[in-house]
Amino acid sequence: MTKLFTSAEAHLKARHRSEWRFRWLGRLAILFSLGFLAIMLVSITLLGKGALSRAEIALTVDLTEASTLEDVNAKKTLRNALFATFPEVTSRGEKRALLKLLSPDSGYELARQIEANPALLGQSPTLWFTASDDIDQYTKGAVDITQPENRRQLKDTTLGWVQALESRGALRSVFNTAFFTSGDSREPELAGIFSALVGSILSLTVCFALSFPLGIMAALYLEEFSKKSRWSDFIEVNINNLAAVPSIVFGLLGMAVFLNTFGLPRSSPLVGGMVLALMTLPTIIIASRAALRSVPPSIREAALGMGATGVQTTFHHVLPLALPGMLTGAIVGMARALGETAPLIMIGMVAFIVDVPNGFTDAATSLPVQIFLWADSPERGFLEKTSAAILVLLGLLIVMNLVAIVLRKKFERRF
Repeated sequence: MTKLFTSAEAHLKARHRSEWRFRWLGRLAILFSLGFLAIMLVSITLLGKGALSRAEIALTVDLTEASTLEDVNAKKTLRNALFATFPEVTSRGEKRALLKLLSPDSGYELARQIEANPALLGQSPTLWFTASDDIDQYTKGAVDITQPENRRQLKDTTLGWVQALESRGALRSVFNTAFFTSGDSREPELAGIFSALVGSILSLTVCFALSFPLGIMAALYLEEFSKKSRWSDFIEVNINNLAAVPSIVFGLLGMAVFLNTFGLPRSSPLVGGMVLALMTLPTIIIASRAALRSVPPSIREAALGMGATGVQTTFHHVLPLALPGMLTGAIVGMARALGETAPLIMIGMVAFIVDVPNGFTDAATSLPVQIFLWADSPERGFLEKTSAAILVLLGLLIVMNLVAIVLRKKFERRF
């Protein structure tokens, strides 16, 4: 008897040790996952923080002979201001290099500043202009000036001009509002995410307007009204299969049907939203059916017992209780659609778009596609913009998932 008790006690201790090891393995797995996630976020943040600042150069521009904006030759005025700042520059090659201190958009900046403050006309004000990408990278410490001249982007002559501007207080680093308020550009210091962000919002609007009502209606029919048959089983199997189809297949479908057959505008949020709706529809149907199944049968039986019809029971009693779960599934589907790139590339939203779209049929791009375009560019400035745009995209995804959680917690009812 004593041996039996001892054996049982040893077996129980072994089970406890096994459970203890299993719990710690699970905790270690979570810690490893959180560690890799932290490493990824920290590395992206360190790369992307440079996109939030930009370098500016102060120049004294001569506007004494101009009385209206039309009288100002912005390019010539800035060229003369640079030559006046560095009068020792006389050769043609050095003058060309000197002009590269400023961003190509500096002429438009001068025009915008005059338009915002017409009192500048007739004077010689000192104004700030966006510096070129090379100067911007220098102010961020990305240029190693200890390297030989032939191994760095800034030549000794240009470096001397930049250091002279620094000593005069004519070079500064400011918050880069243009990153959030402007569209794409060939120049890294001018590129922004606003047009891509608007394109994503418009595409998601079309996607939600199409997929959410269609998904709910399909789920209601399949779960509440259709009879079990080979046809309904066939539909159910295909819905489950469509949820696992690669997203690029939906892009090919959209290109073949919406663009080639119906002739809808290429590279537009309308077509992009329709393609994303096709992709998210199976997910919404599956989530909506699961929400309908979670409603207790007693709700249906009580409504039918009180004399309600099947339609009244579904729409007055079952649907309101299942709606929080449906909304959660729809928001999760929208979050997945927000991060998709392949289907939008197939319908032409990979085009270089500078202007902000004003409607659903205007040419546009999306935030993931913009990230894809910038990641393919060799300039370090675009690397910073890519990382910063990824952080914005991650922030939007986190917000959408938080909204789904809050809606579920707020409206769900426990039975």
